[in-house]
Amino acid sequence: MYGQERKKGRRNAALLMDAVHIVFGALIVLLAVITFLNPEGNQILLPVIFALAAVLNVINGIHKFRISGRSTRKKAASAAQLLLVLLLILVAVISAISIWR
Repeated sequence: MYGQERKKGRRNAALLMDAVHIVFGALIVLLAVITFLNPEGNQILLPVIFALAAVLNVINGIHKFRISGRSTRKKAASAAQLLLVLLLILVAVISAISIWR
C-alpha cells in the first residue's frame, strides 16, 4: 500500500505541474501578444515576461530535481534548467534597466 500512495502523489504532482505550465504559459503568451501589438506603450511588460519565464523554469527545475532520484543525468538536466533561470533573470534585469533609462 505504501508504494501506491507514492505513485498517487507523483500523479498529483504531475497534474499540478501541468496546471502551472498551462497558467504560466498562457500568461506569458498573453503578455507577449499585448506587448507586440503596441511595443512603445507596453514595453514595460518585457521584463515581466522574462521574470515569469524564470519563475516557470525554477518551478520546473525544482520539480525535475525532486523526481530525479539517484540519476545524475536527470540531476544535471535540472541543474542546467536552473542555470537557464539565471540567464532569464539577467535578461529581465537588463531589459528593465534599459527601459527605465
